[in-house]
Amino acid sequence: MEKSLIFMKNSILTKQTLSEIQQINEETLEYGLKLSENDIKAILETRNTALSSNGRVEFGGGLIKKIIIAFCDSPFIHQHNYVETITDLVDAFYYFKNETLEEISDDDLIQFMKDCFNEKCRGDLDLLRYRYLYQLVHNVKYGANDYLKEDMEEYMDDYMDGEGYEE
Repeated sequence: MEKSLIFMKNSILTKQTLSEIQQINEETLEYGLKLSENDIKAILETRNTALSSNGRVEFGGGLIKKIIIAFCDSPFIHQHNYVETITDLVDAFYYFKNETLEEISDDDLIQFMKDCFNEKCRGDLDLLRYRYLYQLVHNVKYGANDYLKEDMEEYMDDYMDGEGYEE
């Protein structure tokens, strides 16, 4: 009985979240981007997997909506790579949210990701993840005063010399 109630609640939440994200299509159409119901389900599946693997819980699609809205105007996202890019960003968001020890707000992390993705990475998700987001983690864990703006290039020199993170 208890599992049935949990399934019903999850089913209702999934339908509500699906509907919330579908409404974003009205905003993203301006940029030539639209998610189908199956696209949204794929993004939700990625989110659920990321939440589970990072030991997190979330209700609703608020963060997915924030990510979509933040990135929909990127010159590096087009309809053909839209779903893949959003799923990768959602996955990265939850992983790095955990890795930054909750020291950075959701909005600041999304903005940092967007700025790096558009300006420094020019749409390269691997560069975003393995260079700039790992730098952010390093800055947070080792007490940088302004971990969002610490010199990324100095860190990358050390990283490329083998003193940084390993993949």
